[in-house]
Amino acid sequence: MKSILKELVGGKALVFIIVLGLGGSFQNGFHLTAISSPSPYIQSFINSSWMHHYGDVPGEKTITFIWSAVVALYAFGGLIGSISVRYLTSRLGRKGTMLLNSAIAVVATVIMYISKPAYSFELILVARFLNGFGAGLGLNVHAIYLGESSPKKIRGMVTLTVATFLSLGKLAGQFAGLREILGREEWWNILLCVPTVFCVVQLAVLPFFPDAPRYILIEKGNTEQCKKALQCLWGPGDYKLEIEEMAEEQVVIGGEHNKSLLDLVRDKHLRWQVISLLVINGCIQFSGVSAITVFSFNILLEAGIPVDKIRYVTLGIGASEVLVSITCGLFIESVGRRALMWTGFGGMSVIMALITVTLYLKDYSFVIPYITVILIFLFIIFYGGGPAGTSISLANEIFIQSYRPAAFMFIGFLRWLGFAMLGFIFPFLIAALKSLSFVLFSCVCLIAALYAFFILPETKGKTPLEISQEFKNIRACGSSKEDAVCLETKL
Repeated sequence: MKSILKELVGGKALVFIIVLGLGGSFQNGFHLTAISSPSPYIQSFINSSWMHHYGDVPGEKTITFIWSAVVALYAFGGLIGSISVRYLTSRLGRKGTMLLNSAIAVVATVIMYISKPAYSFELILVARFLNGFGAGLGLNVHAIYLGESSPKKIRGMVTLTVATFLSLGKLAGQFAGLREILGREEWWNILLCVPTVFCVVQLAVLPFFPDAPRYILIEKGNTEQCKKALQCLWGPGDYKLEIEEMAEEQVVIGGEHNKSLLDLVRDKHLRWQVISLLVINGCIQFSGVSAITVFSFNILLEAGIPVDKIRYVTLGIGASEVLVSITCGLFIESVGRRALMWTGFGGMSVIMALITVTLYLKDYSFVIPYITVILIFLFIIFYGGGPAGTSISLANEIFIQSYRPAAFMFIGFLRWLGFAMLGFIFPFLIAALKSLSFVLFSCVCLIAALYAFFILPETKGKTPLEISQEFKNIRACGSSKEDAVCLETKL
């Protein structure tokens, strides 16, 4: 523990992590949860704005359609932002892309703020798209930037801070949305502008930090600047071993440009890496965590929790996610990614099955709803201590430099497509299946747990080239003499 703290305070790394986090994944988390509190006020504003511009009362279907567009444009913007990561990081670098992202967030905030005095719901639509674009782009670049700036021995802990700041953003959005804070009709536009304060801080401070050392050496070929970047972030030293490892990867890449998403999917040597991304990130999207985050009010109401208590329960859920994420960061380097991944998904599977039972039995005892709340807390604990942080580290570690941006494009596509699909399907799912809808989530988590346990290699303390070799050692083979299929892996 002391050695980790020494690493963080030896240079400017700790400040770098905080500045990057507040302008990165924090923004995503805040906008995910903050929008739920002012939703009735925004819908009321849409109604009055329509009347102000067109002179007649809009129909209920019109209001519902515009509100659906407000929600959907955030997801659409996130998807576009995610698939822009390769293009922008190749041309602007990691630091330049983060600064551009913060500038976009400032523009979105100005548009959101003036939408109310301008009586324009159209400006809300524009601002939500830009916020979504920034969330999709910023989350990916944040993870790439940290992963390419971290020493191998603490890489997992550093990249896990992406998930920590995401959960901090969710908690901040829930807290700011309380009626006692900014969750009032007259302040809804101010509430949605709050996180941009940190983007302004990032615009002011980040220029004084270097770009990612791996990007500087491998893509720009500047060894001296790479060494200066490492010294700036992590303190004095020659960093000979780290630079040699980067140089080896540069030789393997051979000066090739960053690969496209199509190149990633087509490359047969990366088959198991792509399958791992698809299984792990796909299962995260359909594990039920997005449903609990976005539809926690409906789930707790279905469980029988009093309406006036639900907001404070969700605040507690958000706080537990932050604490578990921080705790996970302290253990990820000693326990390893693979163990945290399969235990996290395994625990989530069991808990989702138990939630199905408690929702079914909620009318049999007044105690049952509170058991459901405890199970939801446990679900978030297993999620925050497992897939939430380790999936980000995994995506950074299993690809060499030329494929990493394309890999995050792929992850972003899965994330935002899954978010949009679940946001549309889940209300109908819980209305039709009630508690049985959680059985589906339980099965998805079980699939991910089995994949992580039996197939996924451990990436702790290994270079991208060593990890690539681990994945090459996974092979499916068929024998003409045996009616069996075997899966071999060096685990």
